[in-house]
Amino acid sequence: MKVRVERDVLAESVAWAARTLPSRPSLPVLAGLVLTATESGLTLSSFDYEVSGRVEVAADVTTEGTTLVSGRLLADIARALPPQPVQIESENSRISITYKQSSFTLPTLPVEDYPQLPVMPTASGTVPGSVFAGAVAQVAIAAGRDDTLPTLTGIRMEIEGSSIVLAATDRYRLAVRELSWEPQASSVSNQALVPARTLADTAKSLADAASVVIALSSGGAGEGLIGFEGHGRRTTTRLLDGEFPKYRSLLPSESTAIANVETAALIDAVKRVALVAERNTPVRLAFDGSELTLRAGAGDDAQAVEVLECALDGDAIDIAFNPAYLLDGLAAVGASATRFSFTQATRPAVLTGIDDKAASIEDYKYLLMPVRLTG
Repeated sequence: MKVRVERDVLAESVAWAARTLPSRPSLPVLAGLVLTATESGLTLSSFDYEVSGRVEVAADVTTEGTTLVSGRLLADIARALPPQPVQIESENSRISITYKQSSFTLPTLPVEDYPQLPVMPTASGTVPGSVFAGAVAQVAIAAGRDDTLPTLTGIRMEIEGSSIVLAATDRYRLAVRELSWEPQASSVSNQALVPARTLADTAKSLADAASVVIALSSGGAGEGLIGFEGHGRRTTTRLLDGEFPKYRSLLPSESTAIANVETAALIDAVKRVALVAERNTPVRLAFDGSELTLRAGAGDDAQAVEVLECALDGDAIDIAFNPAYLLDGLAAVGASATRFSFTQATRPAVLTGIDDKAASIEDYKYLLMPVRLTG
């Protein structure tokens, strides 16, 4: 194999393909990247039996061929190279990376021992990259991080016609986002539970793509696969098995009080008040008329109080939240104002954004469990 490629193109593609390489691979070859040179250019691939990555880049190919080399080392070298064209050449069990008068020589791994990459499922439809990345980011914040509860570490994806609903929960909060897409068939209906970390990373990396292809295998669970492709990049991942909670029943159908607050001002206030909140202690929010009073700390500990303007429709309510979870939701709402919908102080609140016409933006909902107040 002998190719010539621009350094920036090489560094970006290697970094993307190597991002999912396991830190402790079960087999030495799984720490490698497969470099394949053909007349159409250079392809870099990775696979750890769960997640696969494949990226195609333009390159001047003198000799076609395939080789396997340490992915992290190649990424470090590519990142450190100056902005000059780079020549990559493999011979026997070595690969050389040359630019101007300097070069690196690396040992290769046995490419014949590398597992075959999974086949991309049949395309189900497309969605703009920026829209998909934004929606996934809004939902991924609520996904669980406890690997002993694997079902909660996923994002539920429900496809019904031209609509996709994403949902994630860690039992303390729930994030739901609905978005439109262009399905291959108007009658498409499918569900999948996708690992949240993989989906969030993939969606972010494809944010600049004009269109992202979503390819979901039939069955939608267990041994099924889901694939995403755009901008010359392709990722597949195995779906999680298990039953996702019936989250729709958690969303209240009505509310007894609604409060509108300027988002940026509330974020700043929560950050300031939370400075005196000890670990795992809440920030208290008291909505009354046109005022919102935030409090943290109690007794002989440090205390903080701040008052903001708000618009409350309904009875006054005193409620407390984990400040980190509240800040996550306020940031994810992504609107200049946030609407809090309440039923009781001991029941979850629902956060939504408000548009310029003071209407709730219902395509994103962030349900947050309150912390029980004492004293």
